[in-house]
Amino acid sequence: MSRSSLVVRIGFVVGLAASAGLIATRNASTSHAADQNAAQPKFEQAGVQFLEKYCGQCHGKEKPKADLSLVSFRDEAAVVKAREAWETVIEMVTERTMPPKDKPQPTDAEREAFLRLVADVFDRADRAAPPDPGHVTIRRLNKVEYNNTIRDLVGVDFNPAEDFPSDDVGHGFDNIGDVLSISPVLMERYLAAAESISQRAIVLEKPKPAVRPAVATFLQPRRGEVNERTMSAADDPLSFTYKVDRAGDYIFRVRAFGEKVEDEAPKIALVMEDKELTTVELAANEKSGSYQTELQVQPGEYKFAVKLLNPSPSDAEKKRTARVRRFELEGPADSWPDSHKRVMVFDAAAPHAEQTRQILTRFATRAFRRPVSSSEVDRLVKLVETAEASGQKWEAGLQVAMQAVLVSPKFLFRVELDDRPDSSDSHALDEYQLASRLSYFLWSSMPDDELFALAATKLLSANLEQQVRRMLADPRSRALVDNFAMQWLQIRRLQSFAPDPKLFPNFNEGLRSAMRKETELFVEAIIREDRSILELLDADFTFVNEPLARHYGLTEVYRNASGQESKRDRGEFSRRSEFVRVPLPDSTRGGLLTQASILTVTSNPTRTSPVKRGRWVLEQILGTPPPPPPPDVPELKEGEQAALTGSLRQRLEQHRANPICASCHARMDPLGFAFENYDAIGAFRTKEGEFAIDPSGTLPDGKSFQGPGELKSILKDKKDLVARNLTEKLLIYAVGRGLEYYDKRPVKEVVSTLGRDNYKFSTLVVGVVKSDPFRLRRGKNQIAVAK
Repeated sequence: MSRSSLVVRIGFVVGLAASAGLIATRNASTSHAADQNAAQPKFEQAGVQFLEKYCGQCHGKEKPKADLSLVSFRDEAAVVKAREAWETVIEMVTERTMPPKDKPQPTDAEREAFLRLVADVFDRADRAAPPDPGHVTIRRLNKVEYNNTIRDLVGVDFNPAEDFPSDDVGHGFDNIGDVLSISPVLMERYLAAAESISQRAIVLEKPKPAVRPAVATFLQPRRGEVNERTMSAADDPLSFTYKVDRAGDYIFRVRAFGEKVEDEAPKIALVMEDKELTTVELAANEKSGSYQTELQVQPGEYKFAVKLLNPSPSDAEKKRTARVRRFELEGPADSWPDSHKRVMVFDAAAPHAEQTRQILTRFATRAFRRPVSSSEVDRLVKLVETAEASGQKWEAGLQVAMQAVLVSPKFLFRVELDDRPDSSDSHALDEYQLASRLSYFLWSSMPDDELFALAATKLLSANLEQQVRRMLADPRSRALVDNFAMQWLQIRRLQSFAPDPKLFPNFNEGLRSAMRKETELFVEAIIREDRSILELLDADFTFVNEPLARHYGLTEVYRNASGQESKRDRGEFSRRSEFVRVPLPDSTRGGLLTQASILTVTSNPTRTSPVKRGRWVLEQILGTPPPPPPPDVPELKEGEQAALTGSLRQRLEQHRANPICASCHARMDPLGFAFENYDAIGAFRTKEGEFAIDPSGTLPDGKSFQGPGELKSILKDKKDLVARNLTEKLLIYAVGRGLEYYDKRPVKEVVSTLGRDNYKFSTLVVGVVKSDPFRLRRGKNQIAVAK
């Protein structure tokens, strides 16, 4: 046998042996997996048995309660098909509100096994299903987004949407595509706003440099006196603070005169921020000479002053004086408004027609938040040419073209046209659409130059996390506080809350404003400092001004934190509007749940409402809202006679004795009772009238607490529930639609990532931005199925 033949045979044998081993290994693995699957309980057996044993009596085949026959579900396919109903089943079994207390109860082990079994059914279904990013209705810019977009587009910082109708709210937010329609009235307001914006942004004539005279007490004459101020001492300069909004070349001008003393004329220095800019010798002419100096100034507040340099000795019989008649700042020399310069960007050496095209291409690209086509620009250029042909100025024609852009659906709506309409499966949004989703999510405004640049080079998707962190650090991310958090927490309702002035005489507009400001600053600190979202429930700090500190009983803490000594004003500390961050001495306050804003919007005008407060915790914190109350349930009795029958807690317990009300109130009321130490405007108390307050409670899962501190600890232990709820709320806000069953998987992925990174807020935002619903769009096959 040749050597080569032997090698071939040996190789064949070795290969055969290896194949046999691989086959044996695969068979063993397959056998093991089969054994595991066989060992796992099946819904067809264990699930059906649980339903028949504990649910069949109420939810059988004949006349089932809530029209839900649970015993009809015999296999996994039937459960998956009725997913929405089963979400409610899972929730009620988890919360132990079902089976009812008067029915046979499963053991803890049986309950957990059943819930795990149903969860596995949906997990298998989700893993087998392709990703579905869902459908987002084309979204109109809401009022806040419109204002912010105009600000960033043309630099006109006013409120053009002030007269727009209010935006409708869906799923708790006012940026939901399905409810943002356009009425005839709104279209009229769009036309008026576009005209106003264009006239502010593009001016027809270059304005003269502004002259800002000092308006100060030292230049205000008494009746019959000349408007002037006399200086005779070097340490008595005249000063005034100017706020400069625009960088540029300015002129600091003074009109003054002075008589010579001992043959020496008065000399003055023009000073800015304690730096002498120039020195001059004053004339003796009573008509006053004009003295000035030119300087470059950046935006900010600056102190300008006039200082006498050569005063007479203090014992001189006749004093050398400087008499100042006028004191002003003029500029900037380049007086074109910033908005005009922002829009009128063109090559000065280019032909006139090309300049028009350059201006409109750049403006429309930014306004439509994507590159514009030549045909789109041609139509805009035609408007300018028509205006010029009729004798109007070039700038007037550009105003008309700008108005056309601002009333275009391509500006008013966030249009996301599919660049891959033939794709069968879900696929990524294009980079410009992703840039808009990102900017309107975090800033409630259009993308900035960096986002546009990344989109143009198709590098945004690869740099999402970096951009999220940059944008969160930008001051514009305050929009997350104002537009997401304030709606999620329902704080906007505070503006219309009207407590009974006789019962709560301390409530006023200043206190209302302070309540809201505390919550805004607190949430902003969580975001800016990238803290754990669990600190929203309980934290060792907050923000107060003097009125709110007094309301909370934290006056000393406020005074120490602000570093200010107390001042007495009619026996009280003087009111201060400045907010300071203060440490909290105990668990009486801390986190959102004990802030006056939350406690107030979840109260009635005349009293607290444990039901409202408990429902708020279930809905806004845990994401497990109770069902709406059944019809014809009697209201809780109010008034002095009702109060004589017992405390609010005792009356609610009587109300809960109604079997129809019991199951839901068993979930809401204990949560609300935890905050009964806080009255209807959030002030701490120990009594309700003549009754001592009992803030204890027991939750449906058997956990008990004494007061808000212990309840907050229990809620913080429900980390994944809290994280899931906040993830869902933020995802709804980010994509502008309600969530569906197919969003469960991406939500679960974000929550899992959060848990691995200490629940940091930035991790939550990054997770939402990287999720399929945010980055992807449906393919044509998914659209067909949805229809």
